[in-house]
Amino acid sequence: MSCHEIEALRLGLMNVLGVGDQSTREHAENELEGHVEGPIEGLVEAESLTEIERHLDAALVDLEEEVAGMDTDDPEHDYTRGRLLEVRNAERAIARLRVQGESIVDGLGEAHDTLHETFPVEE
Repeated sequence: MSCHEIEALRLGLMNVLGVGDQSTREHAENELEGHVEGPIEGLVEAESLTEIERHLDAALVDLEEEVAGMDTDDPEHDYTRGRLLEVRNAERAIARLRVQGESIVDGLGEAHDTLHETFPVEE
């Protein structure tokens, strides 16, 4: 059993943020071998937070359907529910990342305006 959604999200974030080393990337790719399709593939190949959010939402829908279709006596039921909770947590973390990123962009705009107010440029 493996949490493909989280490994795929890690790879997508490495793409978007430009972080991570080759060994971390290879480890995640090995974990996903044979499972890179649908939302998992979208997460792996994501190049923006918007793409990550879209594919993470699709992965969440797939997991919700999987859990809903499982018998509660299935030995994998609890683990799959745990995956669902972690993907929901990841979705909230990505939303926080977007808000923080937008705040940084807004702050830079304010700093730019303040700089020009403090040091007017005459043309």
